[in-house]
Amino acid sequence: MKIVAFGASTSTTSINKALATFAASLVESAEVIVLDLNDYQVPLFSEDYEKTVEQPEAVKQFLADLAQADALVISFAEHNGHYPAAFKNLFDWATRINREVYQNKPAVYLATSPGPGGAASVLAAATDSARFFGGDVRASVSVPRFYDNFDVDKGEITNPDLLAQVKEAVARLTQE
Repeated sequence: MKIVAFGASTSTTSINKALATFAASLVESAEVIVLDLNDYQVPLFSEDYEKTVEQPEAVKQFLADLAQADALVISFAEHNGHYPAAFKNLFDWATRINREVYQNKPAVYLATSPGPGGAASVLAAATDSARFFGGDVRASVSVPRFYDNFDVDKGEITNPDLLAQVKEAVARLTQE
């Protein structure tokens, strides 16, 4: 099984990328490919701009990178209760090429933040809208207080309850 994982963040020290990478690594015998949103730089989307340019190559590459997966693990960063602008922009461009961005791949959606909310607002938005964009969300987990529940040096969840939730979620990737 090939899993594509990424954090919906452009931070070079993204806690969501760390969480997605860890969660994907829990699937035994899986080949994990970790994407970095910084590799998909695109101009700000607008219909007017779209009329004057072809689809950006970075968007085509993002969709191709998702297409190679058997499953997806995505951890959504939250900026003021919503998707980060860079991810939303890439996503908007991607929907213009293929409305079913997630290509009906089985997916686990995650979210985390340093605070007690665990980016639950953006996780709810992503999960609720997934079906409109080819998302087959098998499970979702919010991880609050990231730095209290994740050992950054070891790259793993330290809270046994959250670890069990994430293990159960990724186990669903292989269930029919």
